Amino acid sequence: MTDYVLQTEGLTKEFLGFVAVRNVSLRVKRGTIHALIGPNGAGKTTCFNLLTKFLDPTRGKISYNGRDITAMKPADVARLGLVRSFQISAVFPHLTALENVRVALQRKRGDNFDFWRSKKILDTLNAQAEKLLDDVGLTEFVDTVAVEMPYGRKRALEIATTLALDPEMMLLDEPMAGMGHEDIERIQALIKRVSVGRTVLMVEHNLNVVATLSDTITVLTRGQVLAEGDYATVSKNPEVQQAYMGSGH
Repeated sequence: MTDYVLQTEGLTKEFLGFVAVRNVSLRVKRGTIHALIGPNGAGKTTCFNLLTKFLDPTRGKISYNGRDITAMKPADVARLGLVRSFQISAVFPHLTALENVRVALQRKRGDNFDFWRSKKILDTLNAQAEKLLDDVGLTEFVDTVAVEMPYGRKRALEIATTLALDPEMMLLDEPMAGMGHEDIERIQALIKRVSVGRTVLMVEHNLNVVATLSDTITVLTRGQVLAEGDYATVSKNPEVQQAYMGSGH
C-alpha cells in the first residue's frame, strides 16, 4: 500500500460564487518531491493556502498522516510537522543570517524570543544555526545582515529558517520566483538536498523549473486538476501544452 503523507478529497474553495479551486483530490507520497504547477490564475496559490490552513475550504477534506486537519489552525498544523516556508519563519531584515536561524531554533524550543538565555544555551543554538547555514550553502554569510544578502541567498536563508523547525513535510511557495539562471540552479540543488528524509510539496509557475526536481507533478488549470504524473508524462500531455501556450507560457 502506498504511503501518502498528505491527501485531499474533493477540495473546493468558493469566493462569492467564484470557484477558485474545484474538487481537487491530491495525494502526496511520503519522501517525494511533489510539484503543484499551472499557469497564472490556475488556483495554485489558493490551493496552497488551503493545504497550509491559511484558508478554510468551502467543501472537502485534508488529511495529514491519516489525521483530518481540515478544521485545524496553521500553527497547530505546523506543530505536527507540516511547515510552510515563510509561514513561521519570515526573515528579519536587520538580523544576521545566524541570528535569523537562531530565532527560528528558539521558536522550535518554545523559547518565545526569550533573548535572556544563558550563554551555554546560546552557544548550543549558535552551533546548530551554523550547521543549518552550512547545509544551505551560506557559511560565508553567517554574519551578514539579511537585508544585504543577494536575493537567491535570502531565499536559501528562508529555507534554513524553515529547516530549523525540523519539518516532516515542507511546503514551498514558488521558491524560485524572480530568480536568474544561476540562483535557480542553486535553489534546485538545495531543495533536492534538504528533501532527503522529508516530503516536499512546492507550488511553481514554471514547468521547466520542476522538470529535474519533482517525482510527481500535478497540473492545475481553472482550479481543477488537468493532469498528473512525472515530467515526461505531463509535458507530453496536449491539454497541458495547450493550457501553457494558451496563457502565454
